[in-house]
Amino acid sequence: MRLNGKTAVITGGASGIGLEAVKLFAREGANVAIVDFNEQAGKEHENGNNVLFFQADVANRENIDLAIQGVIEAFGKIDILINNAGITRDATLRKMTIEDFQKVIDVNLTGVFHCTQAVLPIMLEAGKGKIINTSSIAGVGGNFGQTNYSAAKAGVIGLTKTWAKELGRKGINVNAVAPGFIETDMISTIPDHILMQIKLITPSVRLGKPEDIANAYLFLASDESDFINGHVLSVDGGMMK
Repeated sequence: MRLNGKTAVITGGASGIGLEAVKLFAREGANVAIVDFNEQAGKEHENGNNVLFFQADVANRENIDLAIQGVIEAFGKIDILINNAGITRDATLRKMTIEDFQKVIDVNLTGVFHCTQAVLPIMLEAGKGKIINTSSIAGVGGNFGQTNYSAAKAGVIGLTKTWAKELGRKGINVNAVAPGFIETDMISTIPDHILMQIKLITPSVRLGKPEDIANAYLFLASDESDFINGHVLSVDGGMMK
């Protein structure tokens, strides 16, 4: 029970990697707040006890402030924030619309700012906390057809390193996880022959699974990572090495 007695907020927790993290954190003893835009999916995973759903669009600050207020009313504190919510709107630079560029920035980058700033006063008052941001190998090395996503995820790394410097002295650790290609709906549009090529150029010779990322979140959220701050943990099977 590595998170026994702790409260975690997991954005994008209604599906994919986020949902896997919700299940894992609950098994490890945490109270878990699922913060997600998808009300139907989110409510399916409530248990009325230590897993509760709060509907919010991370790109909307008013939504987030209300959700965080609800978490405090339900659980009394927030020890862990997992900024996991993200979307894609892929296209080459020539074909990408301004609307699709901005939407991905709003959710994947500005959303991380909104959620962290909303939770920060609670962690500062407690004198401790763990913030884990989700970047990507696209944020480390870029990716064809993902101008918006790569820019947002690179920005997340910048936020992570800056906040680690600002908040480490306050007892708050800020780290990031950079997943590789993970078996979720987000890669469902990639043709099978391309996925096979991706597997072959990955030293681990497979795609990642949601639990691979959830396990990384768990380590960084636990007391075992107390001296890790400002780090970007690649979970990509060795692809970016």
